[in-house]
Amino acid sequence: MDRKKFITNGIIGLGAIVALPFALSACSKDDNDVSTTSPTNGSGNNTDNCDVSPTETIGPFPIKTPAQLAQANIIGNRTGVPLLMNITIQDQSNGCTPLANVFVDVWQCDKDGNYSQYGGNFLQNTNYTNQNFLRGRQTTNANGQVSFISIFPGWYPGRAPHIHVEVLTADGVSLLVTQIAFTESVYSQVYATSGYNGAPDRTNTQDSIFSNSLNNNMADAIIGNISDGFTLSKIITVA
Repeated sequence: MDRKKFITNGIIGLGAIVALPFALSACSKDDNDVSTTSPTNGSGNNTDNCDVSPTETIGPFPIKTPAQLAQANIIGNRTGVPLLMNITIQDQSNGCTPLANVFVDVWQCDKDGNYSQYGGNFLQNTNYTNQNFLRGRQTTNANGQVSFISIFPGWYPGRAPHIHVEVLTADGVSLLVTQIAFTESVYSQVYATSGYNGAPDRTNTQDSIFSNSLNNNMADAIIGNISDGFTLSKIITVA
């Protein structure tokens, strides 16, 4: 399968992405692909020990209207290196089996380090209060899986690159707020391309949010390349 063609088709028509959430990961790799895994293991850092994923701050830019953003394609009008996120939610209280029919909310900054729904203040000068890019909600399927089509996030002062995730019940009760970190070998490649702001001012180990939980925050796997985009896989465990 041609990964670049699949990503392009998925952005135009979401059906393929939603129906085949792990299709890109199953594709044969191109010669110039980069494949990285977390320091723990490649299949999901909570699969063996079933530890609950780290609870992290919801941050200053949470989703204001998640129910209105039920979408798999969260790119909006932003540009950047394509990123497909495959997230699996599992339930520690039930032997870490997949957790179906829960909401997964994601939000991230754009390539310039800015968030939608906020701005025009000391936290973010650029005003995007009337936009909703790079935010979305999906409901897990029977295998506990959701997928989002996005771009590789940029960074902003004081933080290493990351994506925010919140898992909620169908009634809107929050089960976990966490964050996903990226390996430096991958984000260094992305940030060397035109349009991004170069190396971040905080590495993963310098980031205060990840200081006591980095291994379990890391994406379990990232496969891809600059030209065709990347596929991120992450297993998140809730109590």
